[in-house]
Amino acid sequence: MSYTQTLTLGLALASAIAFVAWRGRALSASGAIAAAVVGALAMTAGWRWGVLLIAYFVSSSILSRFRMAEKDARTRGRVDKGGARDAAQVLANGGLFGLVALGHSQSPDPLWQSLAAGALGASAADTWATEIGTLARETPRSILDWKPVDVGTSGGVTPQGLLAGLAGALFVAAVVAALRWPIASAAAAVVGGMMGCLLDSIAGASLQARRWCTRCAAITEQRVHRCGSTTAVTGGIVWLDNDGVNALCTIGGALFGASAARYF
Repeated sequence: MSYTQTLTLGLALASAIAFVAWRGRALSASGAIAAAVVGALAMTAGWRWGVLLIAYFVSSSILSRFRMAEKDARTRGRVDKGGARDAAQVLANGGLFGLVALGHSQSPDPLWQSLAAGALGASAADTWATEIGTLARETPRSILDWKPVDVGTSGGVTPQGLLAGLAGALFVAAVVAALRWPIASAAAAVVGGMMGCLLDSIAGASLQARRWCTRCAAITEQRVHRCGSTTAVTGGIVWLDNDGVNALCTIGGALFGASAARYF
């Protein structure tokens, strides 16, 4: 099968899956288009890459829907985005995986697999940590100074969330092993997953833009608060939002994972 045929088939399969996800309200319209592109790029590297991406997406979607109403109630007014994932969220979490898959399709090398496993391990760890950590009974604490923070605050961690992050990284590693990728790639998923997840929390607490709603006297990530008021930036980098932090998480996970893979 030629490269063009492979890309076409991959796009068709990825579009079908993205359509189902859009119908199921797991993705917005823009998110479905982005997911189709990422999925098509993954398929150019082989069916195993596509299966790994699907496993990550399905697990993340299931966790996102788990006790969704309760999580929304606990983070309402603080988290910038909720519900169906848009294009920015899809690309922040899976865009690097798609680009690495494209690189592997052009020049097959185990390094590409380690980078991909590390990136996806980090995305899974961060997603699992967020979805489970939000439901934790313990008060979240800032990863920087360990002071209590509100549920949904970027950089806030809980023991349950950290364990869930490890579980997410191990899940990706297990799928990688089941697909018979090199053992180094499984190690990259675990190391890259946890290091990327920690990097996400550190960047979220220190670099991500922090906003304040004067009307509600509340900390938030929303540019326009739920009350309708425009919020003011009180710290962090003005243009760096949660999607940008998630992108840093996947990049860090890929690099940490590939570095660790050299020892296996």
